Amino acid sequence: MVTRESQLVELVDEEGTATGSCTVAEAHTAPGRLHRAFSVMLLDDLDRIMLQQRAAVKSRFALRWANACCSHPAPGQSVFDAADQRMREEIGIGEVTLYQAGVHLYRAADPRTERIEHEYDHVLVGRVPVDPHLRPDSTEVADVRWVRPDRLRADLADNPDHYAPWLDGVLTVATEGSEPLS
Repeated sequence: MVTRESQLVELVDEEGTATGSCTVAEAHTAPGRLHRAFSVMLLDDLDRIMLQQRAAVKSRFALRWANACCSHPAPGQSVFDAADQRMREEIGIGEVTLYQAGVHLYRAADPRTERIEHEYDHVLVGRVPVDPHLRPDSTEVADVRWVRPDRLRADLADNPDHYAPWLDGVLTVATEGSEPLS
């Protein structure tokens, strides 16, 4: 069985052009290597955003709240195909139409593990019905909740350490995208 840390990610430059590949573990070892990623933001029909609390076993930002799903496409894989696959594996939901709202380029160090996130992050947004049937993978997701965008923005400002460091930027890109969140 191939572990998540041994899977390949696509290294990119600051314009998103592929420059090579390395393993997930190598990309997240200090000083960090810029690589392609995606973050899925799901909105239900009540205009609430799905948040997941990252599982305790995660090597980066464990137990922090983040967007519905995030990961890395394999080299040459489309971000949409990778997102569909990871949503099915991570939260047990599929058949969601996604659009790309933009890209969030960021770098963050996890103070607990000293692992580095340095990502060219494609922000994907989709809509789901209220209370969709979810089957979260407990090795990925500790908990799930739904929150209105204005409440999330306020709590991000008041309690930033409760959230993954990319979430604020992902929310901003999703809000300013071609079909912005409420």
